[in-house]
Amino acid sequence: MKRKWEAKLKQIEEQAACYERNPLPSVYRPRLSKPEEPSPVWNLFPRQAQAFNFVKSCKEDVHVFALEHEVGEGQRIYLVTTYVQFWFYYKSRKNLLHCYEVIPENAVCKLYFDLEFNKLANPGADGRKMVALLIEHVCKALQELYRVHCSAKDVFNLDSSTDAKFSRHLIFQLRGVAFKDNIHVGNFVRTILQPAFHLIASEDEEDAGGIPQTAGHGFSHFSETPVQQGTSCSHLSTERGESSKALERLAPAKPRSPDLSFLVVKNTTGKNCLFVDLGVYTRNRNFRLYKSSKIGKLVVLEVAEDNKFSVTQSNDISEENQYFLSSLVSNVRFSDTLRILTCDTPTNKRKQPGHFDSTSASVENIEGFQGSPYPEVDQFVLSLVNKNGIKGGIRCWNYFFREQLLVYDICKYRWCGNIGRAHKSNNIMIVADLKNEVWYQKCHDPECRAVNFKSDCFPLPAEVCLSVLLEEEEEFTTDRTMNNETKSPQKPPANTLTNTGFSDPDWGNGIDDTYFLEATEDAEFAEAAESSLLDCDSAGDEIPDELIVEVLQE
Repeated sequence: MKRKWEAKLKQIEEQAACYERNPLPSVYRPRLSKPEEPSPVWNLFPRQAQAFNFVKSCKEDVHVFALEHEVGEGQRIYLVTTYVQFWFYYKSRKNLLHCYEVIPENAVCKLYFDLEFNKLANPGADGRKMVALLIEHVCKALQELYRVHCSAKDVFNLDSSTDAKFSRHLIFQLRGVAFKDNIHVGNFVRTILQPAFHLIASEDEEDAGGIPQTAGHGFSHFSETPVQQGTSCSHLSTERGESSKALERLAPAKPRSPDLSFLVVKNTTGKNCLFVDLGVYTRNRNFRLYKSSKIGKLVVLEVAEDNKFSVTQSNDISEENQYFLSSLVSNVRFSDTLRILTCDTPTNKRKQPGHFDSTSASVENIEGFQGSPYPEVDQFVLSLVNKNGIKGGIRCWNYFFREQLLVYDICKYRWCGNIGRAHKSNNIMIVADLKNEVWYQKCHDPECRAVNFKSDCFPLPAEVCLSVLLEEEEEFTTDRTMNNETKSPQKPPANTLTNTGFSDPDWGNGIDDTYFLEATEDAEFAEAAESSLLDCDSAGDEIPDELIVEVLQE
């Protein structure tokens, strides 16, 4: 009996010593979620395309982040997780020091700017004043062209300046307003900055001994797509019917010549350039996060001293978390009153809505694009509005990345499930919920909006569901890889590169999808990363740098 007691006591002492060596973290996160809560998502991928493919197949509200590390000369891996999960690890700033938001291609987003100039090359430049003047100019343009009222209080002003460089990020928090995607944002920025372009050109010609050009260009090629929408499977409506058009083109303003000379600065070689970086409006752009620094740098993006934007007090979410969420360019929810702004380039003006033949349902130009990112869904929607002798079409579409919703504004087809017949003047909308694999119909009619009408949810055909499309894409990629290996078994693929570093402009312009990490073809990369993460997460509430190092070394 005594021996049993001594053995039991020894066992308890060993367990106590084990608990002392491995204490519980300050914030306990259970490994198993509650039945009503979604399971945590935290997946690492070597390539951006793989990360977005995973997002498409994931039912949770997940997003793509880029993680940068000193290993491999600043190589990036791509993390897919929720905003809540990411903030839990990111808020302490002990790890995840160099992080970027990946702004999804074709996704509705906020208006944003990246501003910088070299202080040594511009000794007399007043950065704060330049930022204030730019915000004032942008607000005037939004009011004049879109009737959107805003001020400096609606602009989140972030600063990462050093002694040698002035650097700011501006993210506009427009109430109930967003842009169709960041390509349209870039078009808008370039258009309103035309006087500065001509000023630089005239100064360059004058320096070369030529005749200076006059700078005097107004704003044009703007329009507004008022898509008032609700959250997934809830009310979706619009304030305008057919009489005022779902796609409203605003009349060009009278030519004017604002003084934008404050935007012209000198680069390190002494040449004239813009204070505004126009290279940040590319597809799947990597945009540095609030509280993150660039690789090899210590200065992080902080709230600027002259920032006038403030978040509302909340008992459910901290102020720092609210600032983080406000800084995310693609953090735009699908809402009842959201207006989508568009801006086409002069060479890509919007054509008249195309007619869609029921026998050959091809998608013509839609909002300047050849269909949405999902042509299979486009074809299905066209099949819904091409029947009973009626040839309907797609007037425009908008993609909400957060909820994975494709909202189609329909033309020449007005049948409404609420009244059981076609409306006389107001058009309808078809909403494809790609996450839940259903579709439903909404209406522009005021009476339908008054009763919050939304049709029943109908399942999307299997052939247009993302899970099926991704399987087909994976099979196609596998077959193509096998064919390549069969044709040239001793030669690597033509686009395979050695493990070399890439300059910062390469990120976010699509090059990384083709070239970056082609040398890391190890099929067990993502699995090893996730396995390492689980081992790390069970020991504490932080993600150590060693994890990222290990993933990159894999």
